Amino acid sequence: MRHRAGAAAVVLLLCAVAACGSGGSGSSGASSGGSTKLTVYAAASLTPTFTELGRQFEAAHRGVTVAFSFGGSSDLVSQIQQGAPADVFASADTATMDKATSDHLVDGHPVDFASNTLEIAVPPGNPAGITSLKDLTGPGTKVVVCAPEVPCGAAAQKVERSAGVTLRPVSEEQSVTDVLNKVEQGEADAGLVYVTDVKSAGVKVDGVTFPESSSAVNTYSIAALRGSKNPDLARQFVRLVTGRAGRSVLAAAGFAGP
Repeated sequence: MRHRAGAAAVVLLLCAVAACGSGGSGSSGASSGGSTKLTVYAAASLTPTFTELGRQFEAAHRGVTVAFSFGGSSDLVSQIQQGAPADVFASADTATMDKATSDHLVDGHPVDFASNTLEIAVPPGNPAGITSLKDLTGPGTKVVVCAPEVPCGAAAQKVERSAGVTLRPVSEEQSVTDVLNKVEQGEADAGLVYVTDVKSAGVKVDGVTFPESSSAVNTYSIAALRGSKNPDLARQFVRLVTGRAGRSVLAAAGFAGP
């Protein structure tokens, strides 16, 4: 009987220890011994800056991984509207963010955090001799722009109207990085991208500024999303982007204030 009682006591003790070690994790943030993924949907032009801010966020939040989905803002908001699991959305213009807001997908209010203007990207050495927006209309000039529904494409249309010119692009891309890639690969004589894209490309392209770009300033907006499984972390990432650290990284990349 003593042996049976002792064995039963050991079993009960082991069960109690196991129960204590299997406690649930918190409602947000990284769980003990596990990992939490924060999914951020962001405009393609934010790729370098948000990648850096993601590293900073992970360093400050042990056990948290920031997963980015970069692309054209219009494509990203469509995915979110269709139920894609995202925690944070950063758009290259306020009009696209308004779509998420009007569909009640945003937690709280979006915050404007940066602005950007267009610049003409050309291959190194500018072989086509592009010096102005009007030069993009020259016969045989291969120009690439963003599609009209993408913020950089909408901005391109604004500057066309401001300059009184009509571009006839050889292709319309779904993100500004796709436009930049066409120029880098020598598939176009010029492409309309953002100032920050020309800067981040380094020696891969040259940049041509033009005065009409001031007629189409895109304001970037960010928000935590209502469907987030990690709402506290989502709001903390928004605060990082809109705070001093975020402003510093964005300014170094060539972004202006909102």
